[in-house]
This record gives sequence, C-alpha cells and structure tokens, in this order.
Amino acid sequence: MLSPIAKIFRIILPVYLALALLSAGVIPSSSAQAQRFPVGSTDAGQSTSARGANQTVPALFISDIHFDPFHDPGKAQQLLTAPTSHWAAILASAPMPNQQQAFDALQKQCHAKGIDTPPALLQSSLAAMKARQPDAKFMMISGDLVVHDLPCRFQTLFPGASTGDYQAFVLKTISYVLGELRASFPGMPIYTALGNNDSGCEDYKFDPNSEFFAKAGSIFALSLPAAAQQAIKKEFSAGGNYSVLMAAPMKNTRLVVLNDTLLSPKYKTCDGKRDTRGPDNEVLWLKKQLADARLIGQRVWVLGHIPPGIDPYSTVEKFKDVCGGEDPVGFLSSTTIPDLLVVYSDVVKLGVFGHTHMDEDRLLERGGGSGHATADAGVAVKVIPSITPVHGNNPSFTITSVSPTAASIKDYTVIEASNQTGDDTKWELEYNFAKAYRQSEFSPASLKVMIDKFKSDKVAVLPESETYLRSYFVGDRSAQLSPFWMQYTCALNNYSGKAYAACVCHTGN
Repeated sequence: MLSPIAKIFRIILPVYLALALLSAGVIPSSSAQAQRFPVGSTDAGQSTSARGANQTVPALFISDIHFDPFHDPGKAQQLLTAPTSHWAAILASAPMPNQQQAFDALQKQCHAKGIDTPPALLQSSLAAMKARQPDAKFMMISGDLVVHDLPCRFQTLFPGASTGDYQAFVLKTISYVLGELRASFPGMPIYTALGNNDSGCEDYKFDPNSEFFAKAGSIFALSLPAAAQQAIKKEFSAGGNYSVLMAAPMKNTRLVVLNDTLLSPKYKTCDGKRDTRGPDNEVLWLKKQLADARLIGQRVWVLGHIPPGIDPYSTVEKFKDVCGGEDPVGFLSSTTIPDLLVVYSDVVKLGVFGHTHMDEDRLLERGGGSGHATADAGVAVKVIPSITPVHGNNPSFTITSVSPTAASIKDYTVIEASNQTGDDTKWELEYNFAKAYRQSEFSPASLKVMIDKFKSDKVAVLPESETYLRSYFVGDRSAQLSPFWMQYTCALNNYSGKAYAACVCHTGN
C-alpha cells in the first residue's frame, strides 16, 4: 500500500510531467499571409555592418520525430524486403484490415506508453513546413528519427531475424525519414544529429568505429553539400560526430554535431558493457573542434540530442534531496560538455538540442550557473519540441529567423498541430519569441533577463511566466505546476549540481 506522501507524489508527478507537453494556447492564422513568416528587413540608415547583422534568413528546427514504420504492422514484411525507395508507396497504400487490432497488440507487447509518429503525421508535418516556410535556407534536426522501442517491435514481428537484419532496418528507417525531408526541400542542407533511439542495436547503445556509424554517416551526408560529404563520412564513422562549415548564406560558421548519447549515464556498448573510450574520444574531438574554430576565427554552432544540464523532472521524481546534499539528476554524466562550451563561449554562438520533447530556452553560464551572462560569458541553448506526440503533446516545429553574419537567432516561432494523428490536421501559430518575451534577440543576455524574471516570479503569475508554462502542454495548468516552478526555473541556467542546489535552496538565487 502506498504511503500518504507517495500517493501525493503519484498525483502531482504526472502533472509535473506535463512540462514535457506542448500548449494548445493557439493563436489561429486568419489569412493566407499567415502561412509564411517574413525574413528580417534592413534599416537604410544603418551602417553596412549593422545592416548585415540585422538581415535574417529563415531556417527550420525540428526534433524527436520518432517515426513508426510499424503503425500498420501488416505492412512490416513488405518494408523489410523492399528498398527504401518503395517505402513511400507501401506506407501510403490502404491500411490492412486488422491495422488497429494489430497495432494495439504490438503496443501492448512492447509496453508502449504512447503513440509515436505514424506515416500520416510525418507527411502532415512536412506539408506544414513547406506551407509555413518554403524559403527555409537550412534545417536542423536534433536527433531521434526512430520510433521508441523499435528493438521490441522488430523482434515481435520478426522473431527469427538477426542483429544484422535489425541494424539494416534501422538504417532503412533513417534513410526513409531523411529522404522524405530532402524530397520536401530539394537542395536544402539538412544538418542532423543522432539520438539515443537512433541505434543499430538498442536504445542508448553504440559501438565506436562500427559498421553502423559508417553506414549512418553515409546517409546523413547525403543531405549536405557534396564537397563536404567525404569528410563527414570519415568523421562520423568513428563516433557518430561530424563538423562542417555551414553552407551559404551562413558566413564563417562551423557546425559541430555531437553524438552526445556517448556522454549519457545510460550509455553502453552494444554488448551491454560500460565504456570510457567513446566518451573520452568525444570530449577530445569536441575540444579540438572548438580550439580550431577559435584559432581561425570561426563562429560555432553545436547540434546534439541530449541537452547539457539538470533534469528537474527526474530529480523530483526520484525524491533527490538536493538541499540535504544529494546530487540532482543530470542529462549527461558530467558537466564536461557545458564546461567546454562556456570556456569557448567567445566562439560558440548557439547550442541546439532535443530529447526532452519540450520547448525550452536554456542558458549555459560560467561556473555552472548563477553567473553574469555577457556576450562572451554564456551560451544560448534552444531545446526543440518534438514532432512525436508520444507524451500526449501536440506535435510542433520551430521556424527561426537567423542572422547569417552574426551566426545568431534573432527570433523564432513555434508552429503547433491541432491534433496528434496527422489526419485533417491544421498547423497553427503557437507563439512568437520576440512578442511573448519582449526580447529583441535570442542571446545569452536576453535569456539572462528572462530567467531572472522567471525566478523573481515565484508563483508564475507574470505574463511571460504564464506564456512559458503554456508552451509546454495542452491547456493552462500553471496553478498546478506552481509548486515545481522554482525547481524548473533553477534548471534553466544552472547546469552543475552545486549551482542548481544553491538556486533551489535559496542560497544562490
């Protein structure tokens, strides 16, 4: 029998989990013009350099697609044997007569906690991106292209299949998803990071210098400029990382793409062993990329899947007594990555991550947090919300307004689906960063102002706090979330356990 305290947490924690869901606080589009979002304009009175910094181009940021090729399990055998080029026709064909029953049985067998992205939702999201921002200059995908629990699904449907068969199917799934994106935006660079589910063996498991990395790298490289493809394949084959000079119109900007699952506390090799070689090489590789960029005067963007910092939900769920000396739960196994990014914050202009399925703005500051962010003492981090509705959230994607000259985000807009299926779905404006938070750009300084305001608003009654909360889930539940508001806001710019505890316990707020 549950104790009274456990019963309370059993009620409250699912509400806290709502932080992982997106809001339905939708502002409907009322005209065809609302289908597009304008690129920035130029003030004729400004200097040439100022005009260059203010000129912007649109880009698409998406994350956590978690495409489910087995939403109609009756088509599984066709997908297994057919080349990826035939998948679109197979998936678009009429459903099998027992589709719903077979899918429900598969969900039950694999203890699924929600429904990931079916083919209809993937196609709906692609159509919405094309309609909302057909002129996007590039796309960033912060990992997890593959459905949750794919090993269980595959083994259930193909009980006699080998590990090689499974790896080949994962690669086909990744190839299909990226192929559909390329077909929707021909010639546009698509920069993609691996997620923890994008594994050729199991969730959170990778083998350095593996056949999987070599083949996945070839697939990822197809979405990038031909001149860079060979170098990307070579780098990717070692650990799932790559570095590339971003194509025009971006200027002098190096994109460093991390397979940061290797730095997760859950990471193991495919045979289930703990490994230090992969994580150590990852850190050394990142440090070299940042040092090289600084030496030759490049700006840097970092794209990964798992965000650096504190996981406030898991910290509360596991009853971590941070004020009593227990460490909070971190997304990564150490602070090495955020420490490096802050040390190189003179060149690192942006971090882009996913994984939480939440729409978040975070700030990496010196000392792990509670510092004073300036242009060269902090890194702005955008955590991109998910396409998958697996946690009950409505799918969404983000349109950013990027300064190619400054390598910075000037503004962004989140577009949200009206339902979770992709059938008869409308994609509407959820909110715009500049209007919602009254900030002129997405920068360390503006994030510092925002976060300080959140922390001073301990019961989340300011319009900015309410907007931030509403962007997580369907419906306004700010009142229910207020007991956790301070724990959450402390995680926004305190990535070390010490800094987070100081904030939560009101000694370093």
